[in-house]
Amino acid sequence: MIDTAAQQIIDAGQWIDAQGWCPATGGNFSVRSGPERALITASGCHKGHLTPEQLLQVDLDGQPQASLLKPSAETLLHTRLYQLDNRIGAVLHTHSVASTVLSRLESGQWLTISGYEMQKSLSGNHTHDASIRIAILDNAQDMQALAAELSQRWQPEALQWGFLVRGHGLYTWGHDMNEARRHLEGLEFLFACELEMRRLSAGV
Repeated sequence: MIDTAAQQIIDAGQWIDAQGWCPATGGNFSVRSGPERALITASGCHKGHLTPEQLLQVDLDGQPQASLLKPSAETLLHTRLYQLDNRIGAVLHTHSVASTVLSRLESGQWLTISGYEMQKSLSGNHTHDASIRIAILDNAQDMQALAAELSQRWQPEALQWGFLVRGHGLYTWGHDMNEARRHLEGLEFLFACELEMRRLSAGV
């Protein structure tokens, strides 16, 4: 019988794959499975066809626990999020077209979005009148450096809902998998709207 955390990751993978948000073997998903550990997808597996055998336990330094599976290098960003906020219970990293393109179109360190009713899908938002800001980190193959930059950007105020890695994709999270999935769906809708608005404004 598949345990609850594993089933949540498998179900999320099938749903995300159906949306086209995680092509090929990209992305990784995790659930906090204890105060100092997380269950995460192994490197190199297609996220729409996950099995329990493709999930492994890691500590919050990203080291596998009693497993021969190889964790993705990006595991360090998941575990850093769990270290930064003990209320985070699940993290989803995806590679949609909208999130990837917007992260390249926006040259600054933040993507600011306002005026959309769907902003209320993000925890703590109650109106379309407010602006939301999603941090953008520059892409790097050095995950230790990227995790350090994430920690730096977390100060002096914690990031909310997710962040973009330029030309790479989105990391989003929630108190549990249901909230993480809601944040992912809400952000992807907002990104798609913002990308279309920019295309129309440019007359393309």
